[in-house]
Amino acid sequence: MRTNPNIVVTGTPGVGKTTHCEILAERTGLRHVSVNQIVKDKDCHEGWDKEYHSWLVDEDRLLDALEEEVADGGCIIDWHACDLFPERWIDLVVVLRVDTSTLYDRLKARKYPEKKLQENLDAEIMDVLLQEARDSYNEKIVVELTSNTTDEMDSNIDRIEAWVNQWKKDNPSTSENGDETN
Repeated sequence: MRTNPNIVVTGTPGVGKTTHCEILAERTGLRHVSVNQIVKDKDCHEGWDKEYHSWLVDEDRLLDALEEEVADGGCIIDWHACDLFPERWIDLVVVLRVDTSTLYDRLKARKYPEKKLQENLDAEIMDVLLQEARDSYNEKIVVELTSNTTDEMDSNIDRIEAWVNQWKKDNPSTSENGDETN
C-alpha cells in the first residue's frame, strides 16, 4: 500500500504544469517527476521530430521507466498527456487550463513553430486533454483548474496541497502487524 498519493498534472504546453509541480513538490514533500526529462534521460523515445521540436515518445519504454518509482507513491507526474498511465497508479488528475490569448502569448514566447502553436491552441479550445482525463479515469479524481494568473496558480497549489494532506489522513500507512503509523 502506498503511503503517499500519485498525482498527474496535465494540460497543453504552457498552462503552468512544471511551475505547479515544482512548488507542490517543495510544499508537500512529494517528488516532481518530469516525464519530458525521463524521456530524454532514459531514452524513452524513438528520435527527435524536427517539425514539432519534440521527442517521439516510446510509451512502453516510458511506462517501464516510471513503474518502480510510481509504485512507491509520492509522485507528481508532470506531462501534457495522462491517458497512458494505468488508473491503478493515479490518485488525482489535475487538468490545468488557460484562456487561449494567454496560452498563445506563452507559446509564442517559447518560440514554438507555428504549426505546433496552432495545434496546442486547438487542443485547448476543444478540451482535448480534459476529455482525455475524463475518459481515462474515474470522474471523482479528475479536477479542472484555471491557471491564467499567479493568484490562480497560488490558489490551485493551496487546493492540491490540502487534497494531499486529506489523502494522507484518509490513507494512513499500515505496518506489517496492522498497526497504523504516521
